[in-house]
Amino acid sequence: MKQQLNEKIRVEINNMKQGMFLQSEDTDNPVLLFLHGGPGSPEIAFTQKHPTGLEKIFTVCWWEQRGSGISYNRSIPKEMMTIDQMISDTVAVVNYLRRRFRKNKIYIMGHSWGTVLGILTVQQAPELFHAYIGIGQVARQAESERLAYTFMVKKFQSAGKKKMVRKFKKFPIDKGAEIDIKYLSLRSDGMQKLGIGTMHRSNSMMDCVKMVLGYKGYTWSEKMKYPLGNSFSLNCLWDFVLQSDFCKKVPQLEVPVYVLHGKFDYQVSYVLAKQFVQNIDAPVKGFYTFERSAHSPCFEEPKKMCHILLKDVLHGKADLADK
Repeated sequence: MKQQLNEKIRVEINNMKQGMFLQSEDTDNPVLLFLHGGPGSPEIAFTQKHPTGLEKIFTVCWWEQRGSGISYNRSIPKEMMTIDQMISDTVAVVNYLRRRFRKNKIYIMGHSWGTVLGILTVQQAPELFHAYIGIGQVARQAESERLAYTFMVKKFQSAGKKKMVRKFKKFPIDKGAEIDIKYLSLRSDGMQKLGIGTMHRSNSMMDCVKMVLGYKGYTWSEKMKYPLGNSFSLNCLWDFVLQSDFCKKVPQLEVPVYVLHGKFDYQVSYVLAKQFVQNIDAPVKGFYTFERSAHSPCFEEPKKMCHILLKDVLHGKADLADK
């Protein structure tokens, strides 16, 4: 008899209570850990408007990472917000899920920043995983930012958007200037306007804000804390993402690797993600282009994602991957 699950809990993870949402239509199904983006941007709230269907295939854990969402609190010291700590937390969450659902291995899915945390965790502890699934795969983010900057400036110039061009010229990262974290809000605004950011059919960051504020799984105080966790986590971890070349850091993984990427994605470069998959050594690997998506094919084209998961990922194949 199928046992369903819909639970919001806090679990002791490396001496800190961390929050997660567990969803499943059948707890006998394989377990999937979803690693959200950001750093500091949990995504369970998006599923209310954009259901993924993952809970029909897996027992899904939407973990809100240390310093993020319902796992944020003001007392977390910045020195505990390191990549090593985040990997250690991820392994601890995986082991909690393995014990609770009596699984030797689970699946891990990272989105954006979650792909960084995902590949580094799998690299460290491959024996815990059936496969790695990356959505909006980070490869060389500093280069990705420059590619996106150049693309946006050209687009706004050709459209006669002089005000936007002037704003971008204040951050000349195309000429080698440092990528200031203050630039990210302008970058996000520009990407949303051009349909190359969070979602292809969303033209304002307010769409994401509204989804968080409207999510029934959060209390009002949790909704108010969400941006605090986002800012805190981003400030602690963003430099690591920018300074890393994951093609060099992760030249191989010992589990099947699947990367799902939106064709319109400039938040994390589609071209560089494809290069990452081409270069990585893995027992099975596949790159999947989502023709109607930008950075979030899991929310923009969920049926296609689930089809790939059912036909390829669960069987350790890559028959549906781009040729």
